[in-house]
Amino acid sequence: MAEDINQLLKVRREKLANLQEAGKDPFQITKCDVTHHSIEIKDRYDDLEGQTVTVAGRMMFKRVMGKASFCNLRDLQGDIQAYVARDNIGEDSYKDFKKYDVGDLLAITGEVFKTKTGEISIHAQTVTLLSKSLQILPEKFHGLTDTDIRYRQRYVDLIMNPDVKDTFVKRSKVLRSIRNFLDGQGFMEVETPMLVQNAGGAAARPFETHYNALGEDLKLRISLELYLKRLIVGGMEKVYEIGRVFRNEGLDTRHNPEFTLMELYQAYTDYHGMMDLTENLYRYVAKEVTGSEVLTYGEHEMDLSKPFERITMVDAVKKYANVDFNDIKDTEEAKKLAKEHHIEYEDRHEKGDILNLFFEEYVEEHLIQPTFVMDHPIEISPLTKKKPDNPDYVERFEFFMNGWEMANAYSELNDPIDQRARFEAQEALIAQGDEEANHIDEDFLNALNIGMPPTGGIGFGIDRMVMMMTDSPAIRDVLLFPTLKSLS
Repeated sequence: MAEDINQLLKVRREKLANLQEAGKDPFQITKCDVTHHSIEIKDRYDDLEGQTVTVAGRMMFKRVMGKASFCNLRDLQGDIQAYVARDNIGEDSYKDFKKYDVGDLLAITGEVFKTKTGEISIHAQTVTLLSKSLQILPEKFHGLTDTDIRYRQRYVDLIMNPDVKDTFVKRSKVLRSIRNFLDGQGFMEVETPMLVQNAGGAAARPFETHYNALGEDLKLRISLELYLKRLIVGGMEKVYEIGRVFRNEGLDTRHNPEFTLMELYQAYTDYHGMMDLTENLYRYVAKEVTGSEVLTYGEHEMDLSKPFERITMVDAVKKYANVDFNDIKDTEEAKKLAKEHHIEYEDRHEKGDILNLFFEEYVEEHLIQPTFVMDHPIEISPLTKKKPDNPDYVERFEFFMNGWEMANAYSELNDPIDQRARFEAQEALIAQGDEEANHIDEDFLNALNIGMPPTGGIGFGIDRMVMMMTDSPAIRDVLLFPTLKSLS
């Protein structure tokens, strides 16, 4: 089998050499004036019938029948058939065409017509080889099905599996829709550093690197938060950023070490304002990308048109675990309860940490419809404003759909004294071995000392949002080039 493939590859190279010797080197061609794409021609057939068009794409099928042949070209939008006849393109050109291989990139100019079977096609006047494919595409009837090869050779995956291309077209629409919505709300898009001295703003272990020019160790950012808040201090009242962040953690169906995060911050509002914004944004994006406010993911149907449920974390645990943390007096009692329910915890965990463990164990899987889970314990929210009437909890929510956390939002902590104390508590956790805790950020504290207005902020995982909008089972299916272990 390997010998057969090697022989086929050898033949392709020989064809290229012959073309080059004849002065027809396709790699010397520098441009092609494409006038139309496949679906556009099909959609506008009544206007384009009999008109001359030029399309370009990859030849995915060829059937030679003596003096006339058919081939299919695949472009950005889809496939279109071309009828190639010797008497129309010329004898020499037709001889060349018969030697072209599936996978070659062609430009075809000709008239739009319908075949006897009613298929919209192009009656070729000229056929130009734009690029010679020296590799063999996967067998057409089975396509490219090996998952690992699909991720490693995404370029082949995109050629062979039109649904994959559609997923990434929709991903682009998601990003464009988010920007359109936020721009319409008066937000300004900004960019902040990826290489930082202090990677804060989330509970995650950072990647570390060394900057030779400065002789300093730096980290890749794990969040966008602390720099965007600096801009709020500087008077930029509505800002957002869509960018890559990096977390040194494991791989699974919902986690990739580099992923796309969108964070926004708005002065003079709180987490209730962020809930309203989230509802409106998700409805807008779903309608723009899918044409509906009802999303289907696997076996679940999620209706975004209805008001999203709002429930506190304490009430959610009470509802699904039948445990009321309002009745739990202290950490000791919480740990005893965790043991009774076979929930593992660490010695450093306090009452609020254990509440969160109960939430993860008993609640998350039930949150299929859009739900805001509010008022988290202070122990797991070091950058969030306390609830004035209950300082053990903070003004925070997580947005859930399909049992997944889709967004995380706060009424941002703007008290520099309180923030320093929270950072110091995080440093104590680092001393106890917590690699995901935050270090003190003195420059950020200095910004807070200058004064930050009351602010609402939120972070969206863009990749999970795209998964939801495209019914994709794994995060790797919505990343063009996901992180994979090296084959070497």
